[in-house]
Amino acid sequence: MAFSDYKSLAQVQQEFQIRYQEADVVPELWIDIPALFLNEFDFNLTVMDAFSSEAARCELVIFPVIREVYKRYADKAALWVQKSFTVDGTLCGTPDYMLSQKSSLGKTILESPLVLMVEAKRNDFEQGWGQCLAELVAADRLNSHSRPVYGIVTDGKLWEFGRLHNQIFTKNSASYTITDLEKLFCVLNGLFDLATQDLKVEVAP
Repeated sequence: MAFSDYKSLAQVQQEFQIRYQEADVVPELWIDIPALFLNEFDFNLTVMDAFSSEAARCELVIFPVIREVYKRYADKAALWVQKSFTVDGTLCGTPDYMLSQKSSLGKTILESPLVLMVEAKRNDFEQGWGQCLAELVAADRLNSHSRPVYGIVTDGKLWEFGRLHNQIFTKNSASYTITDLEKLFCVLNGLFDLATQDLKVEVAP
C-alpha cells in the first residue's frame, strides 16, 4: 500500500499495532543561522508568493530550511528529495524529503532512513501524519528495528515532530513555526543530531 493512501494516524496505528503517546522527545540544540540564509529566506517570504501552492512552499520555504540545517550533517548523512523506496513488497511510496545514513558507495545509494519529512497537503496535518507514520513504519522495517526513526510534518508555517521506536509513536508535545525561525532551527538541529548519533561511514575500497 502506498504511503499516501493512509489518511490518518489511527489508520496506521490499527493496521500495524502502533501505540500513541505525546512527550517532548526532540531537544532544542543551538545552531547559528547564517546572515546570508536569513537574507535569502526573507527575500523568498517577502518578495515571492511562497505559499501560493504546495510546490512553492516546498521549494521556497521547507527545503531551504531543511537544507541549511542538513549542511552540518553532510559528512555522515544523505538528504533525499522525492526518493522512492519499498519494504516487504507492500509498503511503498515517495517521501517528500528524507535523511538517511550516508552510504560508503556514494550518494546514489539509499542506506538506513533516519528522518522522514512530509509536506502537509492542503494543510491537512491529520493526513500528513498518517502518511508520515506509514513511512516511519516502512523505515523501521528497512532498518530491522535497529534504531528510532523520526518524522516531520509541515505546511511550511507550522512544523510538527515525532518518533517511532519499539512500536510506540511519540508525537512531540511542542510544535514550531517559521515566525520563530531561531527555535525552529534549534529543534531541527536537535532532531538531526539525535537521528545521526553513533553513525559511522566506512569508505568503500
